[in-house]
Amino acid sequence: MKKYLFILLSFLLIGCGKNNQKDVLKNIKKKIGNFDTYAVSGELNMYNGDSTYAYNVDVKFKKKDFYRVSLVNKVNNHEQIILRNTDSVYVLTPSLNKSFKFQSDWPYNNSQIYILDRLLNDIDSDDEKTYENKDNMHIFNTKVNYSTNTELVKQKIYFDKNYNLKKVEIYNDKDEVQMDFTVNKFEENCQIKDEVFVLENNLDTKETEEVSKTVEDIIYPMYLPSNTYLSSQDRVSKDDGERVILTFGGDKSFTLIEETVTVGKQLETNLTYGEPGLVIDTIGAITDYSVNWMSNGIEYSLLSDNLDKSELLTVAKSISSSSITK
Repeated sequence: MKKYLFILLSFLLIGCGKNNQKDVLKNIKKKIGNFDTYAVSGELNMYNGDSTYAYNVDVKFKKKDFYRVSLVNKVNNHEQIILRNTDSVYVLTPSLNKSFKFQSDWPYNNSQIYILDRLLNDIDSDDEKTYENKDNMHIFNTKVNYSTNTELVKQKIYFDKNYNLKKVEIYNDKDEVQMDFTVNKFEENCQIKDEVFVLENNLDTKETEEVSKTVEDIIYPMYLPSNTYLSSQDRVSKDDGERVILTFGGDKSFTLIEETVTVGKQLETNLTYGEPGLVIDTIGAITDYSVNWMSNGIEYSLLSDNLDKSELLTVAKSISSSSITK
């Protein structure tokens, strides 16, 4: 008799757990689905080996298709903005008066750690997701889809008892946290004007960045694929600065270009291929054959026909101010 009671109780508990997950997800979907606008601010950390890159993040959304994400590096106060409006998708660097226009479906084509509807999509579309209620938190464990970084495989999404997003953690296949986002402030159905999403309004800055006209320190990758080596190095002048071309030969050949950036006297918009994604301490453009990004007054271009996207990103992430310089 005790055996049968135990089995019955187990079925009841399992059933309640499933219903609870359904109810929680239903309530979260109902809450997020009713937002005409929202504003989220918080802190994003990215972990790259022994280095941590920290950002203050501000997200604004307005139905149906307007997004503005501001990321400010907490070390150097450098700001970049990802903007989606009716025209296109842009990555802006206000201090350089530059914008890059992408032919992209961002943010809909990938998981996004700080965008509510994309997190909800990850939960809703994962048939193998798990759920737990712990410390008054609703916690979902789901797979992720980061085509620009395939090392990221899963996430934990934390909601409070009122179904407000509180935290997100992104893991690799070794269960190591690679990114985390903590919400500091959330406003729902707040007043956000359309002007917030106009390109020119986000580049109107009186304080432009001072940049060098020379590549003072050549930065070399800390990681090289097997049987790959530096075969040549050239430094050339250009009209408004300097360019260094590093050519790596061997089985996994690639080219790394480092050049000084310029500050636009007026708004400059450049058409860029690929997808916007975080590269080391900045937002870059990632394709199957290249990674392009700007950091500390230098523009980097990494190109290869012999490296896949994962290898390209591994090389790119090994290029930082802590890398070997000569």
